[in-house]
Amino acid sequence: MIALRPENPLIAQSDRTLLLEVANPAFEQVRDELARFAELVKSPEHIHTYRVTPLSLWNASASGVSCEDMLETLDHWSKYPVPQNLIQEIQDHGTRYGKLKLVRKGDRLALEMEDRGLFWEIENQKSLQGLLAEPYPDQRGVYLLDGKRGEVKLQLIRLGHPVQDMAGYKDGDALPFQLAENLAGSGKPFRLRAYQKAAADVFHAGGGPEGGAGVLVLPCGAGKTVIGIGCMQRLQTHTLVLTTNVTAVKQWKQELLDKTTLTDDQIGLYTGDTKEIKPVTIATYQILTYRKSKEAPFEHFKLFAAANWGLVIHDEVHMLPAPVFRAVAELQAKRRLGLTATLVREDGKEEDVFSLIGPKRVDVPWKVLEKDGFIATAHCLEIRVPLPTDERMEYAVANQRQRFRIASENSMKLMVVDELLKGHPNDPVLVIGQYLEQLRILGARLNAPVLTGQTPEKERERLYAEFKSGQLKVLIVSKVANFAIDLPDASVAIQVSGTFGSRQEEAQRLGRILRPKGDRNVSYFYSLISRDTTEQEFARNRQLFLTEQGYRYLIESRYFQESGLLSEPSVWPQLLEETGG
Repeated sequence: MIALRPENPLIAQSDRTLLLEVANPAFEQVRDELARFAELVKSPEHIHTYRVTPLSLWNASASGVSCEDMLETLDHWSKYPVPQNLIQEIQDHGTRYGKLKLVRKGDRLALEMEDRGLFWEIENQKSLQGLLAEPYPDQRGVYLLDGKRGEVKLQLIRLGHPVQDMAGYKDGDALPFQLAENLAGSGKPFRLRAYQKAAADVFHAGGGPEGGAGVLVLPCGAGKTVIGIGCMQRLQTHTLVLTTNVTAVKQWKQELLDKTTLTDDQIGLYTGDTKEIKPVTIATYQILTYRKSKEAPFEHFKLFAAANWGLVIHDEVHMLPAPVFRAVAELQAKRRLGLTATLVREDGKEEDVFSLIGPKRVDVPWKVLEKDGFIATAHCLEIRVPLPTDERMEYAVANQRQRFRIASENSMKLMVVDELLKGHPNDPVLVIGQYLEQLRILGARLNAPVLTGQTPEKERERLYAEFKSGQLKVLIVSKVANFAIDLPDASVAIQVSGTFGSRQEEAQRLGRILRPKGDRNVSYFYSLISRDTTEQEFARNRQLFLTEQGYRYLIESRYFQESGLLSEPSVWPQLLEETGG
């Protein structure tokens, strides 16, 4: 007879999926335990579905979660006995990280393993031909050919064998400096928070062979740049920082000048306009991937060899372009730090991040930092807006891509934005969208500036300054505001349109409003979705990441009829706080 524990919230299935009941009193605790080794797949109202994958298990192992811990979680919270094949899967994949160790033997690199069966498997893999040299006499290891460290790791993880890289790193040229918090009487009100210091410590790992390569996952607003600076201070070496745009480049420099003893002449900017190489050099991914034609070489890859870097920081590592991955494969002797709010990549290259940048070392849940007051409490509301009759007719005869755009540009959303702004008369509001024509219409309607990728840099900086000072209450932004934009005073975001089901975009957009707000540490995130359209389907996927972090979307569609609004949306902020949405 099968033992049944109906009070438990979890069902573990043989297809590696885990079903978690949302209404169960233990939901939050179990959710947090599952997040260590399983990926959220979907999150409707009552049952959330997780999946155990090889990569989720390898990341868990790399961060110190044992197979026993994972199986204990499943056994303790499951209604039914955990399927034997799932137990076997966890024991198999969960112990693979560490079976293959990449070590330094004199001036050479080698793969070492205890299992001779694994040695024979590796020796006979076609994808590894031309990467490996002669084996150890006892068949417990094999040497690598020079310069193949990254490619070997990449090919092995694709074969299901993650490599624990213990070969260490070159130190790079020395760069002595201090954090401002360590300077007596510096007058700079700055101190690493406990979780920021802990993240830098985990990355550094006391300077041991496992320290110096990995990804730190923290919410937007949690101070990832500051953690990066903390890692730099531990290593005291020449550093190359790669980030998403020119605005982010300037912000990194400003933070370094503000929070360290580094001086202006020690920090270089490498962008389309400026080509400086200094002890700390900050560059954009765009400049690195520039080339004159598809067949031409990447002209600026020379930057990787332009100095003796001891650390390369990949800001927003989930945005790392494919060509830069190829360059990173050749940079394995240098320490590598990835910073991100989400490891989800729309191209599915999470395994490449694991191999070439490093395993996930830290993953701080958003709700933990919210509880401690380090980021704002966020209330999320999805507002489902009907398409007017004429637009519904156009939608009915359109193809799939056209349907998404018609739904995204639903004209009734304009009225909803008007009403939402009435509910936030004194709050700084970001209106964020995908389609420029829609944003221009909103700009004219609201008499608010529109910031796009074509907005000149000086104009962007002026608008940011006015928004942060309170002089400008509403700023309309395109996708340009998704990444590394310093808008610390935004407390309301209204998303009128987004990319097809992009989970990373949803995370970044919510992150625009999560920085602490003082006494009333509350933010509001409104997502306007056309009801009963493809946009509604894509929205479900976008919300997955936030659900995984513990956020709950309140969904509202009762306020509408075709002729207009049935009641005032100005009550929505109060409604969200009363319901805990």
